[in-house]
Amino acid sequence: MRPFIAKITRLGAAGAVAMALGIGSAAPARAEAPIVRTESGLVRGVVEGGASTFYSIPYAAPPTGQRRWRAPAAAEPWRGVRDTSLAGPACPQPVPGNGRPNLGGISGGTDEDCLQLTVFAPPRARKAPVMVWIHGGSHRTGAGWVTSGAAFARDGVILVGVNYRLGPLGAFAHPSLAGEAGPGGAAGNYGLMDQIAALKWVRRNIAAFGGDPDNVTLFGESAGGVSVQFLMAAPETRGLFRRAIVQSGAGWFRPTGLSEKLEQGKTIASALGLEAPTADQLRAVPADDLIAKACCEFSPFVDGVLVRETPTQTFAAGRMPDVPLIIGWNSGEDVLMSPSRPHLATQVTPEIRAAYPEEAAAGETVLARANFADRHMGAPARWIAARAASGQPSWLYYFSYVATRLRPRPTAWHADEIDFVFDWFDPRTSPAKAISDEDRAKAAQMHRCWVSFAKAGRPDCGPGVTWPAYTPEGDALLDIGRDVRVVRGFRKSQLDAQERLVLPGLLTPGTP
Repeated sequence: MRPFIAKITRLGAAGAVAMALGIGSAAPARAEAPIVRTESGLVRGVVEGGASTFYSIPYAAPPTGQRRWRAPAAAEPWRGVRDTSLAGPACPQPVPGNGRPNLGGISGGTDEDCLQLTVFAPPRARKAPVMVWIHGGSHRTGAGWVTSGAAFARDGVILVGVNYRLGPLGAFAHPSLAGEAGPGGAAGNYGLMDQIAALKWVRRNIAAFGGDPDNVTLFGESAGGVSVQFLMAAPETRGLFRRAIVQSGAGWFRPTGLSEKLEQGKTIASALGLEAPTADQLRAVPADDLIAKACCEFSPFVDGVLVRETPTQTFAAGRMPDVPLIIGWNSGEDVLMSPSRPHLATQVTPEIRAAYPEEAAAGETVLARANFADRHMGAPARWIAARAASGQPSWLYYFSYVATRLRPRPTAWHADEIDFVFDWFDPRTSPAKAISDEDRAKAAQMHRCWVSFAKAGRPDCGPGVTWPAYTPEGDALLDIGRDVRVVRGFRKSQLDAQERLVLPGLLTPGTP
């Protein structure tokens, strides 16, 4: 884990040259310290792994004090050159406190002043395709710089990793805050607002790093994949991205509304000993205390302004943006079915049991796990691919490759594909000696699929692999396992049953 720093230095002679050129310094001595002019000021990065890397550039003002629980404001300009050679803080989140990282890869260094993004760019890039990464972590953990984008830069793509507000700082509503946004103003979905602000920053600034603002691919995993779908459903994002990728991003959403989130907010305030707090009292609560008392889920919700309906409702009505899409899930998504979620067992209805005779015969645990994975990942991904296929093409995948060091585990767990997509193995969890040649070849192959999609809007996974675009009639997906193969009708009867039994209840009438 990198330490964090946000340091400003005065502009010297090399910086003056960089200012005149707009990107980097012509002086050989500055080759290891690229400098770029952003709308807020100059930033000095570092060359790592062949990538010109700029950590933690502010894309919005610190959401602190009276800015807590408000829409992101414009970043404050600075004088001189801002040092972006080290990672800045992650947004407030639970951390173990023992030096080990949480599930989002964060072990410390959190701060509310966190609305920053990290750029990994090819040196001397010109009109390079751009990929904007929305990290996962249950909308509670993670940071945009945790996973290195150096391999994308190596292959000619600019990777932008985004921090956004998490937990009760990212999705929160309370009666004392109601109305602060004014008539027609959005409130509550602050993390989603941050992501939109970051996309707009990319639109305005990425050309200075050598990127093409008209060729942006938006992608994310888990909570990041959920966010990608909400961003696809938001009219405010039209024109901000050209393609999208959803990795293990669920896909069928219950229409949680503002009234439910207001009750959740009161529950959190009560846990803090605040039964009828004012807005100022809530904003005075230390972030760590808020995080410690947070309950419930913090996914985006229907606030009636920014989020007018769920992505499920948007896609069902054909209102999604007509952009090429890759979407899929992993073979071991049932790892998310933890003991802390006992309600999931009640989702096995008699109708589901009838649709899963083999799993039911194998026992209740096997049945519950198969139902969970299909209901929350497989069936929604296939359905979204089918909805998207009516316009620009979509591609459906199933990641089943198990890294060598994890065998004999039979399945690829949730998030296992990230290392392969990024062609980067986190040295904290994947020491080099544990990465086999087979792992590296699989990473190169999957990474190529994503890079080619970002460059040309169609995945090219290399020799011997033809990934057909999804159609409901062909019902084909790419199984990315030790062998890569096209499978047609994958778990068709089970996924059909989920779509028939679960989906209608989520498409409530009367939404905009």
